[in-house]
Amino acid sequence: PWILLKQADIPFQEHWIRFDSFEPDSQFKTEILKLNPTGKVPALIDADIIVWDSLAIAEYIAEQHPEKALLPQDKKLRARARCISAEMHSGFQALRNLCPMNVEADLTHVGKQLWAENEQIRAEVARIDQIWSERPSEDVFLCGEFSIADAFYAPVVMRFECFNLPLSASSQIYMQKILALSSVQQWIQEAKQ
Repeated sequence: PWILLKQADIPFQEHWIRFDSFEPDSQFKTEILKLNPTGKVPALIDADIIVWDSLAIAEYIAEQHPEKALLPQDKKLRARARCISAEMHSGFQALRNLCPMNVEADLTHVGKQLWAENEQIRAEVARIDQIWSERPSEDVFLCGEFSIADAFYAPVVMRFECFNLPLSASSQIYMQKILALSSVQQWIQEAKQ
């Protein structure tokens, strides 16, 4: 949601909570529970409305700002954007668990080992490569213009960069397009700080 809001130039106030652990009595859990009853991030608070799921937040933002066209106008592309966003939101567990996002590390050696030893990683990378390669043309985002779908795949780009997992030339072009976004550049710089 942060990348989506930044890239769409939608103003918002960010609340920083220092992370110490996920333990129930941690400072992080204590602070986030004041904002969000699930005790997780992200959470969007809009007056008396709390939206605590990243996909729900993205859809809520799109509804509140239809002029930003965060979902494609074309019915077929809009359905694709929703499907691939939901697939990212609920899937790719091996990639999430074995290749955590880290914008600073070069874990190429770990990526090579995972690629050689883990069939599930290879299958998930192949599926993501397929999704990225099926965009309308090589010089555009997943559904043409930047959309919710691209915001959802930005963390995957970071994982592929860090672990140097093999991708097609078309997917490499897509990755460079995401990495060039001003919102992603800001995200990387703030993460490094």
